Amino acid sequence: MTFAPSAAPPLPGLPPRTAVLWLILVTSLLKLIFAAATGLGVDETYTVATSHLLAMSVYDHPPMAWWLAWAGAHLFGTTAPLAVRLPFIALSAFSTWQMFRLASVLFSERTGVLASFIFSCAPVLGVTSATWVLPDGPLNAMLLSGALCLAQVLFVPSARPQLWLAAGVFGGLAMLSKYHGVILFGGAGLFLLTSPTHRRWLATPWPYLGGLLAALMFAPVVVWNIQHGWASIAFQGQRAAVSQFRPWMPIVVLAGQSAFLLPWIWAGLMVAAGRAVLNRVAAPRGWFLVCLGLAPVLVFTLISAWSRNAVLFHWAAPGYLLWIPLLAAALTGESGVELISPTTLRRFSIASAALVAGLVFAVSLLAQLPWPNFGSNHPELAYPLQDLVTWREVPQALKARGYMGAANIVVGATSWHDAGKLDYALDGAMIVTCLSPDARQYGIQAPLASFVGRDMIIVTPSSRVDDMIKEYGPRFASIVRQDDVQIHHFGQPIVDLAVLYGTGLKP
Repeated sequence: MTFAPSAAPPLPGLPPRTAVLWLILVTSLLKLIFAAATGLGVDETYTVATSHLLAMSVYDHPPMAWWLAWAGAHLFGTTAPLAVRLPFIALSAFSTWQMFRLASVLFSERTGVLASFIFSCAPVLGVTSATWVLPDGPLNAMLLSGALCLAQVLFVPSARPQLWLAAGVFGGLAMLSKYHGVILFGGAGLFLLTSPTHRRWLATPWPYLGGLLAALMFAPVVVWNIQHGWASIAFQGQRAAVSQFRPWMPIVVLAGQSAFLLPWIWAGLMVAAGRAVLNRVAAPRGWFLVCLGLAPVLVFTLISAWSRNAVLFHWAAPGYLLWIPLLAAALTGESGVELISPTTLRRFSIASAALVAGLVFAVSLLAQLPWPNFGSNHPELAYPLQDLVTWREVPQALKARGYMGAANIVVGATSWHDAGKLDYALDGAMIVTCLSPDARQYGIQAPLASFVGRDMIIVTPSSRVDDMIKEYGPRFASIVRQDDVQIHHFGQPIVDLAVLYGTGLKP
């Protein structure tokens, strides 16, 4: 059963390409407002701060997000949130266009418009990954671009086989963004093996040349890992380490994934992917998308049943990203089955857009308003966006106490995320290191061993100060608590930081 184009929900008087350009313009303005109104989050400050020293790769991920943060800071001469977020906002606009093109090649431009709209309405894809300084933004852009090249070479008869090389370039850039980038090659291989019509490509050199090109582009990450004892690969690999069997966790993870995407978008994606699996022989274009996105959805959901580490809900997002054209085709009837009526589709579209825009405006507004001080007796009423507040008072306090720029003094934090907050606030004025065994990139670019014998100012949340003195005090010849520093938001104290002065760091 097929549907004529007239069965699809009509566009409001705009040609498809014009509609997508308007979508990009409006959503980009929203992202700019959001980026300018809110401070950097914990992961963002860590990324921006550790990007000061440009390297072939970093501990947590491949280096693309660090390179982009470095580029934004140097291009605009500041590490202000909007400056370092602008490269990611630009990439999100590119991703929206590439989503439109991918769905247009596989189905139609009408489906492409709806696919780009769904992408923009999924919070984890269209807001956070599209705005924040995270590896996911460049990953999404490169995955969509690589998938577009593959779709053209596989399904457009006039396409040139050299597109395999272009797919390799974008796949290499995806792997330089996040290790998830490998799904482009794994998914393409699965599709070629399971699609009789397209299996002939395996007898040509083109897929292998594309893969080789991607491997060469990924070489800096491999070299960096060799130089650092495979630190990054080991860090990512331990996420799948077996701890105990918890059969209910995949259900929890799926629920979290649905919340990050919006439950109705997630449900539609699952239904559309399921139908594409059942119809894989008659509709290879849908099966192609299923193959590309299957690995992260399946793997990260399943490993939650035994992993000793929490499986974060956004890890599967790249898989759902590549299924969005499937959902759009199902909603317009071009996949052969119309999921919902055009009237219901319009209502869901309006509701989704209003919800996401409302959340963006609410967070942006909350970040610009004072928050009442409910006191320590009501910790549940603490300022909800305190992770987005810059610790500006720390450099002010260090300067007032005569420590700023002292040659023998380094600044230490008791966690990698606090180190990022400190390092970002100090903006290179002092060396920052991390005392925790889980020091992430600080354990490589500012290792404790290089500061033996030097004095250290340790900044830690005051609620943990007694435990910190017990744990880290023996590492110094002496350690003394100084006056605390309060972090404020519009005049209201939101975080109390204890300041310790340790002399003579021991080996």
